[in-house]
Amino acid sequence: MTGYDDRDGKIWLDGALVDWRAAQVHVLSHALHYASSVFEGERAYGGRIFASRAHSERLIASGAAIDMPIPWSVDQIEAAKAEVMAANGLSDAYVRAFAWRGAGEDMGVSSARNPVRLAVAAWEWGAYYGDSKTKGAALDISQWKRPSPETIPSHAKAAGLYMICTMSKHAAEAKGFADAMMFDYRGYVAEATGANIFFVKDGEVHTPLPDCFLNGITRQTVIGLLRERDIPVHERHIGPEELEGFQQCWLTGTAAEVTPVGQIGDYAFEVGALTREIAEAYETLVRA
Repeated sequence: MTGYDDRDGKIWLDGALVDWRAAQVHVLSHALHYASSVFEGERAYGGRIFASRAHSERLIASGAAIDMPIPWSVDQIEAAKAEVMAANGLSDAYVRAFAWRGAGEDMGVSSARNPVRLAVAAWEWGAYYGDSKTKGAALDISQWKRPSPETIPSHAKAAGLYMICTMSKHAAEAKGFADAMMFDYRGYVAEATGANIFFVKDGEVHTPLPDCFLNGITRQTVIGLLRERDIPVHERHIGPEELEGFQQCWLTGTAAEVTPVGQIGDYAFEVGALTREIAEAYETLVRA
């Protein structure tokens, strides 16, 4: 498999399509040193990016949250995504739009004089958790916790917030797990490293309140699907002692879509009827 830096195709960079291999930045780009970057992960089905405009709106909001105004409009970002899809001849694809502080006059913590840059790339990407959609993903429990919103802009999809996610996922994979579940700074269940989490008990659904982590677009979509079916959904704080009482579990995210979970640490879950129903309903919706 070729690396992501060595492929044929086009990437939209600062207003124009460039050859994939030519989409490069300087090593003194501020984002490389201080994580001044925000991004979106999106999926296209049959040539249409699901919830595309909501993702573009969140990208701009995330930039504003980290004091990095993005000098492109939602409409311009939408046009760039369409251009990339067409240029690469893609129909079902993963789309990554991202903005960052580039190289400029500042090379310390401050970066106000450095330009904000924007790129959009797209590629074919299969199931994020491999065959877990049938047998259920196995999750470790991370030693790292999602921090307090008093310390970070937790509602932003900012690159720096994912450092502990990468560390957690690496540790989980080293032990044979697909991913890791994280608690928050208070000890409540939060999320996986790149996906929100849901639990089922006696036909009702429980999901952590997103008060210190990202309220994912897929998460919101799935809650809507549940409510359309009159299935009770409880958005609340979930303590670790409750894990043994849940019967089903699944993850949601643009990359993960709806992925069943079969194990979290020592706790086991069935890939039950409701999990399968919601996964199928989501698949139908995104391809409608």
